[in-house]
Amino acid sequence: MHTPVLLQQAILGLNIKEDGLYIDATAGEGGHLKEIAAKNTRVLALDWDKEQIENLKAQFGDRKNIIFFQGNYAQVSDLAKENNFFPIDGIIFDFGLSYKQIKNGGKGFSYHTDEETLDMRIDANEKVTAADILNDLSEKELYFIFARFSEDINSQVIARQIVLYRSYQKITQVRQLKEAIDQALKTQDIRTYARIFQALRIAVNHEFENIKAGLLGALKILKPEGRIVVISFHSLEDRLVKQFIKENKLFLVNKKAVGGRRELSFERSAKLRVISKSNLI
Repeated sequence: MHTPVLLQQAILGLNIKEDGLYIDATAGEGGHLKEIAAKNTRVLALDWDKEQIENLKAQFGDRKNIIFFQGNYAQVSDLAKENNFFPIDGIIFDFGLSYKQIKNGGKGFSYHTDEETLDMRIDANEKVTAADILNDLSEKELYFIFARFSEDINSQVIARQIVLYRSYQKITQVRQLKEAIDQALKTQDIRTYARIFQALRIAVNHEFENIKAGLLGALKILKPEGRIVVISFHSLEDRLVKQFIKENKLFLVNKKAVGGRRELSFERSAKLRVISKSNLI
């Protein structure tokens, strides 16, 4: 089991109460789930990835205090009510992919895996893959995705080069997307790779829409004294979290976001925020 970034800070932020109801909205490989369930709580473990849920059942299936459910956290309010699991004492969202998904998922999430197919769907039932976007969208539409979801200054020239590249061969593998980016920039730049891959993953999985819906859903089922713990991994996600706090007149338990201090670059970029309905903390 991969230890999640900021694990102890997240558990502390939940302020766990014995016999309380908690939701792990992104249960992943079970790092947070294990800690929450060990404290005499009841836990609803959600994950959009069917394989992740099956793995969690294999690990924790004997725990009577855990309910497992494959589902998108965008529907967290409805899912909690369907399972008669509300109002809740706390909920945690970890917006990062798990280490296993990135390294062994075979879906082209990482620019390190040249021969993987550009799929990027967290839920295999989703219809549109990253390859579909790259091969079917116009230059203008590609530019919009790259500019909005990566904020890379080279978004326009990369979109133009992808359209040119696909005119003589379809882009289906990680290697081909990297080649198109290299041709656009006339050099190799792993930071640009990371940003463009991020943008495609966000677009394929509708991540921003899901984050907004998930946070609002959590608020609907949260007790007045309950807490929402959020771990984001780039500034665009964190911006959505801050907007959510402001628009709903919520309060931060930790006045300053807690940052990650791990070896991997995506973990170093992590930020943890603990949100409350009340400022009487």
